[in-house]
Amino acid sequence: MRASNIGGIDETEVDIPPGVTVLSGRNATNRTSFLQAIMAGLGSTRPSLKGNAEEGRVELELGGETYTRTLTRRGGSVAFGGDPYLADPEIADLFAFLLEDNEARLAVARGDDLREIIMRPVDTDQIEADIRELEAEKDDVDERIASLDTLESTLPELEAERTEIESDLEAAREDLADAQAAIDDLDADLEESRSRKEELEAAFQAVREARAEVEDLTFELETEESTLAELRTERDELAATVDEFEPLDEDPERIAGRIEELRQRKRSIDETLNELGSVISFNEEMLAGDGLDVTFGDETGGSEASADAGSDAVTDKLLGDDQTVCWTCGSEVDRSRIDDTVAKLRDLRADTLEERNEIRDQIDDLTARRSTIQQRRRERERTERRLDSVESDIEAVEARIETLEADLDAAEDRVAEREAATEDVGAGEYDDVIERHREANELELKVDRLESELADVEDEIAETESKLDERETLRARRETIADDLTDLRTRVDQIEADAVEAFNEHMAAVLDVLGYDNIDRIWIERRETEVREGRRKVSQTRFDLHVVRSGDDGSAYRDTVDHLSESEREVTGLVFALAGYLVHEVHETLPFILLDSLEAIDSDRIAALVEYLQEYAGYLVVALLPEDAAALAEDHATVESI
Repeated sequence: MRASNIGGIDETEVDIPPGVTVLSGRNATNRTSFLQAIMAGLGSTRPSLKGNAEEGRVELELGGETYTRTLTRRGGSVAFGGDPYLADPEIADLFAFLLEDNEARLAVARGDDLREIIMRPVDTDQIEADIRELEAEKDDVDERIASLDTLESTLPELEAERTEIESDLEAAREDLADAQAAIDDLDADLEESRSRKEELEAAFQAVREARAEVEDLTFELETEESTLAELRTERDELAATVDEFEPLDEDPERIAGRIEELRQRKRSIDETLNELGSVISFNEEMLAGDGLDVTFGDETGGSEASADAGSDAVTDKLLGDDQTVCWTCGSEVDRSRIDDTVAKLRDLRADTLEERNEIRDQIDDLTARRSTIQQRRRERERTERRLDSVESDIEAVEARIETLEADLDAAEDRVAEREAATEDVGAGEYDDVIERHREANELELKVDRLESELADVEDEIAETESKLDERETLRARRETIADDLTDLRTRVDQIEADAVEAFNEHMAAVLDVLGYDNIDRIWIERRETEVREGRRKVSQTRFDLHVVRSGDDGSAYRDTVDHLSESEREVTGLVFALAGYLVHEVHETLPFILLDSLEAIDSDRIAALVEYLQEYAGYLVVALLPEDAAALAEDHATVESI
């Protein structure tokens, strides 16, 4: 890794092997700055640019790839560029970059909301959107399945209708065969001229054609009348539905504007939080004496003193008990005033974080409200469009019925005329022949109609059975959707439960390894509480951190986090960060854990803690004082000069 102008680093190049790498050195030897350089190369925007530099750069070679990060001073802020290892560093900042200002560590120390830290990387907005989309698809699938279930109930009726038509068709065909046989017998007895017979046949054919036309028109008219009845019923239902819609009292566009305002406010707050984090981190590093290299002039105002001499002077002043030199204005001030200022900045950051959470809740509520209003508006518009379409269809069908009725009257008149013509052709001499032909003609029409009805029913049965085959596919899809919905609805709960389980499991193991004699147990309890949001009460999950100690007489008693020693509190914060690292599977995208500011823990326990943590990261880089580094195993890599 190569870095320039990061933190207090002018320029450096260091190789980091897999496993544990110890950055060994005293305060103000740029160990924290080097960790910040690693963070920058991996994608974090928390590292600081050297105070007297306009640009900084990091190059990180990992797995045959080279990743870059640039820092450029622009006015009062620093812009980040390049092509780092991570596109989104949020999870890494929370659970892998465990420097002194790490939020997961500080949350335990300050008694902050631990659940908020664990759940911050979870995009609950996207989960809710996915749930709504799947619910809409499930409703559609359920509706289609219900429609097919209803369709299935029509199969017995269709099959019964088919059987009845087949029976009627068989009887009609037999009657037609008998009628044609009788005609053949009569024709055999007739002695008439061929022309007379052909004339008679032509008259009968004209009658058949006219009656076929009447049958067709009658069928069309019945179909249109049935369609008209269905359309009128649908029109009445749609009109009733439109009347039931409540007027929209809010404009979704105005809500969208409000959402955008809140999002802009949230982005602004996020930038403020990042800036506050950087300011707090910078000042804490300066207070700890491990920050930027600063050179002060001599008493006469000159600035020719060497950088080394300046650094030593600054370190001496920073380590003073009562007085220190302010690194922003250069005047001597009580150290407690700087401590108070940093404490106020921490409080400001906590208040700002709470404001951001409130704004995020408002965005969620407004987004859900806008979605509901938009859905209601779409439903109403869709219903009104369908109502207009039905009204147009009714007018068109009524016009077709009027035309068909006129055509049917004309066709029936033609039948009467042609039947009269057959009687004139026979002139009473062939009454039996005419009657038989009339009967045969009617039977032919009946057979044609029954065959057509049978074909329609068989087509409808085949279509119904084909649609019912789709039902199994729909049912399988519904089961998949139900499983996906269950997974989405329980994902947040599962992450919370896994985080609590991971913390409790590793906390117990670490306490056992580190041997804190008077601590029996430290664990998180996950419980539901009711909180008030505006005028309503909602259920909210809390993570409560509990401590159980042993007294001198061996009895156990419950204690609070406030009473933990600094060492115990630091270990608890690190284990909490490890739980987040495991639950969010950070190791799948980032093989690094960075550790700093472990001075509150004794050397032997630091060594045990490092041995415990190294199992979970391909690269564990830890900044230690020389005496603490000496307690670690000798096979670990050590970097003493940065």
